[in-house]
Amino acid sequence: MKRISVTVLLNRSTLQFEEAAYVRLEEYLAESASLLEGDPDPREILNDLEQAVADQCVRRMSSSQGLVTLAELEPALEEIGAVQVPGATTESARTARETARPLQQISEGAVISGVCLGLARYFGLNATLLRIFAVLLLLMSGGGVIVVYLALMLLLPYAPLSRTAAQIGWLPTKSRELVEFLRAKFNMATS
Repeated sequence: MKRISVTVLLNRSTLQFEEAAYVRLEEYLAESASLLEGDPDPREILNDLEQAVADQCVRRMSSSQGLVTLAELEPALEEIGAVQVPGATTESARTARETARPLQQISEGAVISGVCLGLARYFGLNATLLRIFAVLLLLMSGGGVIVVYLALMLLLPYAPLSRTAAQIGWLPTKSRELVEFLRAKFNMATS
């Protein structure tokens, strides 16, 4: 038997979450609660955070959809961001960011392979601006950035695909297949 969905009460809103989205939400809220340890009123901040998550998820769901998927939850959490604790050291904020956002290629919404999208998520930047910057670097370097992009494409792991992977275009799909093929050949050659 497998649990398909979980009913969650987020402050004043009740929503149905798919299992993977529920696990991700639990991680996010637990991380936020740990960052708020020592705060005089962490429950009020967590209630506000829960309400923000609920509002963002409802905004992203279609009217006929009754289940919040990982595809709706991840952008909502990205937009809300991590809890900012006043007086926290920059080292602890950096550690929290690194544990919350692994450096990965993201195929969903990618143009080529998802390198720029992964870098944008990791560093908390706008993906479109990072892509424009990459194109400018490409033009200014005479194509040298292509080598760096290909290296990142081969070295960075891929983020797991959500169940609604229909958003992936033809080129990101083929790029992912090529990289996985090359990695398999490399592993066979080194084994």
